[in-house]
Amino acid sequence: MLYWAEGSKRRNDVEFTNSDADMMRTFVAFLGRCYGVRQDDLRLTLNVHLGNGVALSEIEDWWLARLELPRCTLGSHTVNRYSRASGQTRKTLPYGTAGLVVHSTFILQSIYGAIQEYAGMERPEWVDL
Repeated sequence: MLYWAEGSKRRNDVEFTNSDADMMRTFVAFLGRCYGVRQDDLRLTLNVHLGNGVALSEIEDWWLARLELPRCTLGSHTVNRYSRASGQTRKTLPYGTAGLVVHSTFILQSIYGAIQEYAGMERPEWVDL
C-alpha cells in the first residue's frame, strides 16, 4: 500500500521515493523478503539541496547507513541549488529525499496486483502501462 502512495507509476521499474529513512528501510526489506531483491539490484538516487551545512558525501553516507546499503548502489543524484531570489528562506530537508529503483516488470506488476486485491478495486491502466 505504501507503493500506491509513494511509488512511481512508470512501466518496468519499481521506484519508491520518500524522505523518511525508516519507510525506505522498510521498503528495502520488503523487496528482499518478498521478491529476493539483492542489494546490488537496487539503485539509490538522491534529490537534495546543498548549502545547508551538509555535504553531498555526508548525505550519501547518511542514507547508505540508514538503509544498510553498500556504496555500489548509488546512482545519479539531483542536486538543487537555491535561487538568488529565494534568499534561501525555504526550509528543506537536510538529507533530501531518496529514491530506490529496481528494474523489474514482474515485481511492479505483482505490487500493482496486490494493491488491487487489498483495495478491492481494478485499475486496468496499471497493467497497460
